[in-house]
Amino acid sequence: ELKETGDHVDELVATVFDRYESALLKNNAFDFDDLLEKVVRIFTRFPDVLKKHRARYDHILVDEYQDVNTSQYRLVNLLAAEHKNLSVVGDDAQSIYAFRGSDFRNFLRFDRDWPEATIIKLEENYRSTGNILAAATQIIKNNKQQRPKILWTKKENGELIKISGFAEADDEAYHIISQII
Repeated sequence: ELKETGDHVDELVATVFDRYESALLKNNAFDFDDLLEKVVRIFTRFPDVLKKHRARYDHILVDEYQDVNTSQYRLVNLLAAEHKNLSVVGDDAQSIYAFRGSDFRNFLRFDRDWPEATIIKLEENYRSTGNILAAATQIIKNNKQQRPKILWTKKENGELIKISGFAEADDEAYHIISQII
């Protein structure tokens, strides 16, 4: 049980992390993050290995680019630097993996990292109604860091949006079931 605060907790976390890393090394094992980080480290330290792999990948496409983490970002940049044939697809307003280390700012700085890139905004929405897009736009416009866009649809406005709140997940599930019935 951790009720400590400040430096002691930091020291404890560092100790646990060091033990975890030692156990991985002792067992000749990687965790998921290592699969990327170790490759990035190898490419950085051994340019001949990077050169060999760059030659294998003339074109790189990354989907959901707003959800790449630092290791993924570095790996893509290392591999694409020579050929500069990089295509990414993403939406900074739809970043959902911050808990896994993704950073939507990688998406926002794409044109600074790749100044010769052509940016194509896909602003037409084929799924949502006008009312849903209007509500989403009102929420998204409050984001301080974003790539502005004008979302639109050919669909009708559709039904008005209903907001319901529930104290418990079961209550929400029963409400949804009753709406379906």
